[in-house]
Amino acid sequence: MSATMSTDEIADILTSPYARQLLESKIPARIAYTGLDGFPRVVPVGYDWDGTHIRFASIMGSAKNAALQSNPQVAITIDTESYPPKVLLIRGTAQVEIVDGVPDVYVRASTRRLPEEERQPWEEGVRALFDRMAVVTITPTWVRLLDFESTFPRAFEDVVAARGGSTA
Repeated sequence: MSATMSTDEIADILTSPYARQLLESKIPARIAYTGLDGFPRVVPVGYDWDGTHIRFASIMGSAKNAALQSNPQVAITIDTESYPPKVLLIRGTAQVEIVDGVPDVYVRASTRRLPEEERQPWEEGVRALFDRMAVVTITPTWVRLLDFESTFPRAFEDVVAARGGSTA
């Protein structure tokens, strides 16, 4: 298995119905990265998907900002709790940009889980609170969709194939 894929391979998976369902859902992404102390971290984040990149914003002083600037390699999962599970796995490279004010990506990513009537007051409060934020843009370099209907974890596929079976 290669650590990277072509942009066409990535696009094919990320535009599939289950991947789009996950990317457009209200489910937070779980971002894994390496902290400045060398230990792994995983944090849930609200995110925005622009069709090519996963983007989220972070407040100034957040430990992940410095860590991602030092080591931009990340892993992401977006998954369901229902059965059969749907799991989108993404590896990529993060770019951190410091911006003035509260970026729209932060508002979009944060309010997608809020009821419509709560969005405006929330946004007004946030815009009054922060002068600067970090925008993190993740470019996928590898993706895998596990839908447990047509795609399964590699180890499962390997066992089935070794026994002469098929996962289809």
